[in-house]
Amino acid sequence: QLQPADVVFGTYRGHALYLAKGGSLSGMMAELYGKADGCARGKAGSMHLVDTSVGMMGTSAIVSTSIPQAVGYALAMKMQRRDTVVAAFFGEGATDEGVFHESMNFAALKKLPVLFVCENNQYAIYSNVRDRLSGPGLCERSRAYGIPAERIEKGDLLKIRAAAGRAVERIRAGDGPQFLECMTFRWRDHVGPDEDRVHRYRPDEELDEWIREDQVARLAAMLPAGPRERLERAVETEIAEAIGFAERSPFPRDEEIYDHVYAR
Repeated sequence: QLQPADVVFGTYRGHALYLAKGGSLSGMMAELYGKADGCARGKAGSMHLVDTSVGMMGTSAIVSTSIPQAVGYALAMKMQRRDTVVAAFFGEGATDEGVFHESMNFAALKKLPVLFVCENNQYAIYSNVRDRLSGPGLCERSRAYGIPAERIEKGDLLKIRAAAGRAVERIRAGDGPQFLECMTFRWRDHVGPDEDRVHRYRPDEELDEWIREDQVARLAAMLPAGPRERLERAVETEIAEAIGFAERSPFPRDEEIYDHVYAR
């Protein structure tokens, strides 16, 4: 799988990616609060989370912008002969943008060490993928560029882990970019914490089926009750401590607004 030296580019939903890369939960929570102890001293917030110390190169709320950035980073790593894998995470809505296709073509042409991971939740805001995507599908589009592709159904985490492992091995072997399409579904509204049933753009039965397939509950059920409960308590304690840390952290000094600003 990805190593500490490997890097990740993501969308504005990149909080789990940051933690998976070894980021600090307290630092992330302080960042969400806009505090000085945040991983980007409060400047990135939730939408543009970044921490280069753990290889989290940035997230963006602008659809698909992290894809060419990941490809450019992968090109730099190849030119420097670094053993670095670059992972680009994005939703299927990003594949509607032209830069996705330009990036796929360039990555394949140069055999760059980049793993494209598409989290396909089938909706871009409230538009179903069937109303936006013509042709046989995303994996077929990837293969048209000469990039091997694999689709994992139902968000199966164990199958995703196995597929990612195979893809990363091929990248490290010099086989060039790889593409994973991970089928998933959002439970809540596109924006905000409300139940994702208000606008009636999809049947409740569809959402209910995905909730029954909850991978967190599935994996939890694989653990004995005692260890699972201890793990859950430890996680809840860690989250509470991170929130307390963020609330105690000071806001940055006003003068810091001029730091890390580049001008000609």
